[in-house]
Amino acid sequence: MYHFGLNVKDLLEALRRVQSCLVDTQSQADVALVLGMLHKEDFQSAFTIHSAVTQQMQPRGSPPLPLTSQAQGLLLQQSNGINTQFPRHTLLVSHVPVCLSQALIQAHDRVAEQELEPDPEESVIQYMGETVKLVRLEKAGDMPLGATVRNEMDSVVVSRVVKGGTAERSGLLAEGDEILQINGVPVRGKNVNEVHDLLTEMHGTLTFLLIPSSQKKTPPHRETVMHVRAYFNYDPSDDPYVPCRELGLSFRKGDILHIISQDDPNWWQAYREGDEDNQPLAGLVPGKSFQQQREAMKKTIVDRNPDSPGKLWCSKKNKKLRKKTMYNPSSNVDYSADDILTYDEMALYHQPASRKRPIALIGPPNSGQDELRRRLLSIQPDRFASAVPHTTRGPRIHEKNGREYHFVNRLAFETDDAAGKFIESGEYDRNLYGTSSDSVRQVINSGRICLLCLHTKSLRVLRSSNLKPYVIFIAPPSQERWRTLLAKDGKNPKPEELKELMEKAWEMEQAYGHLFDTAIVNSEPETAFHELLRLIDKLDTEPQWVPSSWLC
Repeated sequence: MYHFGLNVKDLLEALRRVQSCLVDTQSQADVALVLGMLHKEDFQSAFTIHSAVTQQMQPRGSPPLPLTSQAQGLLLQQSNGINTQFPRHTLLVSHVPVCLSQALIQAHDRVAEQELEPDPEESVIQYMGETVKLVRLEKAGDMPLGATVRNEMDSVVVSRVVKGGTAERSGLLAEGDEILQINGVPVRGKNVNEVHDLLTEMHGTLTFLLIPSSQKKTPPHRETVMHVRAYFNYDPSDDPYVPCRELGLSFRKGDILHIISQDDPNWWQAYREGDEDNQPLAGLVPGKSFQQQREAMKKTIVDRNPDSPGKLWCSKKNKKLRKKTMYNPSSNVDYSADDILTYDEMALYHQPASRKRPIALIGPPNSGQDELRRRLLSIQPDRFASAVPHTTRGPRIHEKNGREYHFVNRLAFETDDAAGKFIESGEYDRNLYGTSSDSVRQVINSGRICLLCLHTKSLRVLRSSNLKPYVIFIAPPSQERWRTLLAKDGKNPKPEELKELMEKAWEMEQAYGHLFDTAIVNSEPETAFHELLRLIDKLDTEPQWVPSSWLC
């Protein structure tokens, strides 16, 4: 039977003694053959590894059994004059004072009833002249260990250790470690998919034989967490490039992600806002530059091949409605990765009581945003106000400059417009109209909430100001429900007109959805109004995520 303390030297010595005792030629030749094998360097290295691995994989808590587990009873029998034959090698304490002998025997019995302390989780041995470490990790069910691997020629190397996983918490696996064996199964020469399948089938205690990374380990430090809003949907099950699909983190456009590691620029480690308690293991998400490059390539391919399955948007048959979305430029132009939005760095902001954020209501025509704004202004005029617009038309009899409009001449209007002072502007009946950022700021400085109904194109100008707007998209209900609501207001659009409005709403969400803070589906006006009030009230009690550039 194999003895764990035996080494190659002991085996050689034992075989030589056996050889000296043999008399027949054949047996001596057999022993000589074995001796020759034991002298080979490859065998001795393999024997060393086998010994260390086998010893590490032995069940824990199995110390050598004592010759007796109840020495106290034997001592009592001896003191009572009973002729008891103690087992050989049993400690006799008759020459020790009674108080000490009893303490010693009691200590013996306690140790005999207990298990030894577990072996260390990691041990270091020598393998073919290299330092090799044995690492034991516990794999619970189908929970990933929290590490990914890559191939370097025939080697399988740890490429990353994910935050919050078993591998990271143990501190025993490091990036750059080469894996030689897992539970005695060699992995050198296997590709990463084969290693993944192997680990999937293994459960419980896993013992890794590793060649430690030669990279100098930097002392651990607390990384700064970066918070971002995602501007695209991501499903790792559909991504052929994700290093490990089980470790991929799915999210939807608009979700807030807490990026805890950017060590790998292509694959960040993140938690999704609100899921930290249910997501102990960090997930992998595409890095910003990596995703920008992929999106740029995809959009270029789609634009050059309009019939491809990945087409984002199809042109409408009606020539009057034939438009291109913001993602369909000329097919002769390659997309620049820097122009594609993937993430926006965010920070928490709590609005001051004396400086309310303006509320911008966005939606397609007839979706109800104007009605919601007018109702808020009518029921709480001390709390809500509209920005006074500018116009080049002349004042009417009942109008006062600075109350209904700021009346200016055309040259002054065009000068301010060219200087970027207007959030939005346009021409109607040969007169210019516009809402300036200064007008919005006047409402904010008065302590009231400025209500705006804007075109989507105005959002970029509004967000680039220092006004910190809260943007709410007023989404239409289903087509049939929308038809019913419009009919109550005496509006009866044709089916094709209603379909065009639905498509307009969809286009707005696709092109500008990343600029919306939230959305309200206006299927029931009364319910939508109270939801709008609730969202506005929440700005006073809860901090909100805003672009970090707003707080600089």
